[in-house]
Amino acid sequence: MKKSLFVHFVMMGVSVNPLGFEFSFTLASLNGDDYEQFFTSFAAFADSQNLYITLGNDGEMFEGSVTSAERYGNATDEDRAAMEALLTSHAIVTDVKVGILVDACYAM
Repeated sequence: MKKSLFVHFVMMGVSVNPLGFEFSFTLASLNGDDYEQFFTSFAAFADSQNLYITLGNDGEMFEGSVTSAERYGNATDEDRAAMEALLTSHAIVTDVKVGILVDACYAM
């Protein structure tokens, strides 16, 4: 039974595992107002695109991953492009890297 359900999902075009992507960037050392403006727009972006975003910082570089907040949803190439556009639109953000879409369960 399990195999037939898997085949059904694949044939119906539903991804069995969600797709997502990873990204990274650095922030220039500026005042707190710049940071607040950046993170406010970052949170608004996540809400407007209906995305789950994890974000970590090692003191120098921020790294994160993105998946869809929709049930059975996937992050898309449009989400990747929008993330890259958001990050590069802020003067305090440098070294932007946005990865390709991958299996969010096993490749991130």
